[in-house]
Amino acid sequence: MRTGVFLPNWIGDVVMATPALRSLRTLVDRERGTLVGVMRPYVAQVLAGTEWLDDQLLLGRKEPAAAPLKKLGLDRVVLLPGSFRTAWLAWRSGAKERVGVARDLRGWMLTTKLFEPTQRGRAIGVPPIDSYLNTAYAAGGDWQPPTLELATTDEDEAAADEIWHRFDLPRDGSLVVLNSGGAFGAAKSWPPEHFAELAKRFAGDGRRVLVNCGPAERDVARQIAGDADHPGVVSLADWPTADGWSVPIGVTKAVIRRAGLLVTTDSGPRFFGLAFGVPVVSLFGPMGPHATRTHSPLETPLSLSLDCQPCEKPVCPLKHHRCMRDLTVNHVYSACQSRLATRHAA
Repeated sequence: MRTGVFLPNWIGDVVMATPALRSLRTLVDRERGTLVGVMRPYVAQVLAGTEWLDDQLLLGRKEPAAAPLKKLGLDRVVLLPGSFRTAWLAWRSGAKERVGVARDLRGWMLTTKLFEPTQRGRAIGVPPIDSYLNTAYAAGGDWQPPTLELATTDEDEAAADEIWHRFDLPRDGSLVVLNSGGAFGAAKSWPPEHFAELAKRFAGDGRRVLVNCGPAERDVARQIAGDADHPGVVSLADWPTADGWSVPIGVTKAVIRRAGLLVTTDSGPRFFGLAFGVPVVSLFGPMGPHATRTHSPLETPLSLSLDCQPCEKPVCPLKHHRCMRDLTVNHVYSACQSRLATRHAA
């Protein structure tokens, strides 16, 4: 029995899919079958080091996908994303069993359908981690706790060792990692000057601070470290990489795995921290904490709950961005101190 699973495209959603992957692994082990992941190439970087998948099919954004899928000879396809396109590809794959949420007019292409809960005729949003697990259960997977899980490779860890050596970073779990920005849009970003002030406060407490950055966040990371103006605050903005542009996803995982605290916007690295058991303080603006609830006791979600939240827009439609600008450094720093105190008490 060959089972294919379509993985989500957003990095955070991929991490939230890991409990579902564990569940599907139990299914294919019982059947003595194989589990094939269908995903974008960068998704494979997120899952690198894990052992749930027996094989993978990497699909580019624009390249044809139906023919490669058909060649896999899949008996079952499990659809974690809710898009029409993934259901269409599953239907075209020739798999006799197709499992997924019946939404966006795709229900006719599914053989096992899940339906979103409604209230007064409107769909109630189910956090992805729960939706993915429910889909795995519908396919026949065993119950799994909603615990996020990731791994790193030896190559990732070797690269992190170089970073630790270059910046002389602590290995006792006291490092604070800051993560700004996110692919969703500017509305999720906490102001760089806020991050800089927070970094300066941690450095004043004697803690080392490392500013992480993705491909589009190098300038912001430089600004945060520069404005903090403290030898205890460094950034990865100018760390040399193979492409000269961005820190690889695997290295980001290895860096966050070694942190004692992660302060982050609602972006992919937030989920890395939780998957590696790192305490996380998450800053929410246009998206509410409930939308991507993780059930993790390690997470402290912060949101002002303004009347305009959640707007779910990539750019503030009211032009004031108060949901993030008014989230003060004092508020965030206090939450961080509480999070750290809880960890030390444990």
